[in-house]
Amino acid sequence: MSEGCDGLDGRRQPIVAVLGHVDHGKTSMLDHIRNLGTRTQGSVMAREAGGITQHIGATEVPADILNTFCGPLLGGKEFLSPGLLFIDTPGHHSFTSLRSRGGALADIAILVIDVMDGCKPQTLESIRILKEAKTPFVIALNKVDRLYGWNSENGRSMAISLKNQSKDTIGYLEEKHWKLVGELGESGFNAERYDRIKDFTNTIAMVPCSAKEGEGVQDLLAVVIGLAERYLENQLTDIEGMGIATVLEVKEERGLGKTLDIILSKGSIGKGDRIIVASENGPKKSKVRGMFSPRGMSEMRDAGDRWDPVDRVHAASGVKISAVDLDDVLAGTTLHVIKTDEEEEIAWMKAKEESTLTLELQDNGVCIKSDTLGGLEALAFELGERKISIRAASVGKITRKDIRIAEVGKQPEERVILAFNTKPLPEASNELEDPGCDVDLISGDIIYHIIDKHEIWMKDVLEQKEKADREMIVYPGRLLFLPDHTFRASKPAVIGVRVLGGRVHIGQRLMKDGIQLGQVKSIRLGQDTQKDAKQGDEVAIGISGAVKKPGDDSSEATHVTVGRQINEGDVLLVDVPESHVRILRKRSLTEVEKEILDEIVSMHRKDPKTPRWGL
Repeated sequence: MSEGCDGLDGRRQPIVAVLGHVDHGKTSMLDHIRNLGTRTQGSVMAREAGGITQHIGATEVPADILNTFCGPLLGGKEFLSPGLLFIDTPGHHSFTSLRSRGGALADIAILVIDVMDGCKPQTLESIRILKEAKTPFVIALNKVDRLYGWNSENGRSMAISLKNQSKDTIGYLEEKHWKLVGELGESGFNAERYDRIKDFTNTIAMVPCSAKEGEGVQDLLAVVIGLAERYLENQLTDIEGMGIATVLEVKEERGLGKTLDIILSKGSIGKGDRIIVASENGPKKSKVRGMFSPRGMSEMRDAGDRWDPVDRVHAASGVKISAVDLDDVLAGTTLHVIKTDEEEEIAWMKAKEESTLTLELQDNGVCIKSDTLGGLEALAFELGERKISIRAASVGKITRKDIRIAEVGKQPEERVILAFNTKPLPEASNELEDPGCDVDLISGDIIYHIIDKHEIWMKDVLEQKEKADREMIVYPGRLLFLPDHTFRASKPAVIGVRVLGGRVHIGQRLMKDGIQLGQVKSIRLGQDTQKDAKQGDEVAIGISGAVKKPGDDSSEATHVTVGRQINEGDVLLVDVPESHVRILRKRSLTEVEKEILDEIVSMHRKDPKTPRWGL
């Protein structure tokens, strides 16, 4: 919007947030709205990662287009405000903080609900955000074209559409409608279909519609306009005072350097104005060098080179600004326009608060990165839901310093960087690709994909860790000395065995009836040497070392010999050191392993000198 967008009567345009559950059609709805008056349906959704909006975006729709589109439903009345400024907020439930900012920034909201799905977790969370922010909202009961037998007509008013549906189809709609009314009632809201409401002050309007067909969209906008005109007059005319904006994104623009995409929600901002912003290193002051507004109804994230230079804009509007030293400004925070020393002091303190990360960091845990503060908070929220601790968190590109922080993790599962919508700098990328690097990078531009990949990575790391632990901890095992399988009688004794339960590993001691028989020096399967054998395996083992009876402290060596200490058909046990018993009790042993361990413990406790062995 250009200079004078506050309107002839001193009103600013309402800011409309669009919220709802992932895949319920928020961005599809906005795609239709932003293309009113055009024949082509350009899609921001198609350009977003995974079809899910990942950053708050903004689109301005002028009043003349709204009046033309919604005129038949406005009863001859005209929209007095300059237009509507739509904010498209991220839909995934992990984006609590970004959606909260969107909800707080908005004057009114559209809550998109799939008529077939009803209330979902993100729907309820959106309702909670709107309730806390005391933001009035309208429900877009989307995807009615999916109802069995629904007769769609592109761009048709819902008031007309409802009269052209079969009795059965209306019955399906009523069924879904009353189910949703009940779900909303549980959240403390009265809701009803928009054409049945007499008093909009205490009833939430539900507008059946189809973003895909554009059916019912004009009814939805007419309700939004009506509510804005009737109930938001005071806040829409409160446009004086210090300019306040929300930083949507920090971008590098050719010829301009770093720029800020902002939503101005109060006051005005112009070239030469002093501003205070929140950065990674605390609050900072700067001065606006240039300002650019998206041409026509271009969505801010998608305007390309369609920007017009402007000298001053008034709330509410989306605008790009260039200024000195914007490199580390935090997206998702507040920009303050200052004119007096008093305003500067207030703005400085608020920016200082926003510059401080509110994430709870632990002494152990993973390291996280994101391109925005909101993204960082969203990633932290998801990890917190899964009880995963965070040791370090920061905004920006991944650096070698981040790798140094990650690699000092005490456990293998801590030596990882989770990165949302950001990439490593070249030198950091080279180090991470080095096979010798002890740090893994899990990155992506959709948070729940990062979480899914991390869960798979964690499972693999923990399995590797458990495998390493198993090689260190002696697990119980039971072996049968197979008949006719004596390959060497002694020094070392080489015999064929079947592992009846548990496992056996090279270096472990064997026992029979409380007598220690020496150590397993080798394990062979055919011509292949193995480190271990598990239940069901038949292998040849070499046994050497001294035989030792309970209570026998003599140093005289007696080597295990077939026909003396052991015989074909004997059952041998893998002896477990006493210090390992307590550890094994906490591990996930099989029933057979538990049985063998109890047998070993019982055998040791028969020795009068160790009646409490293994406790």
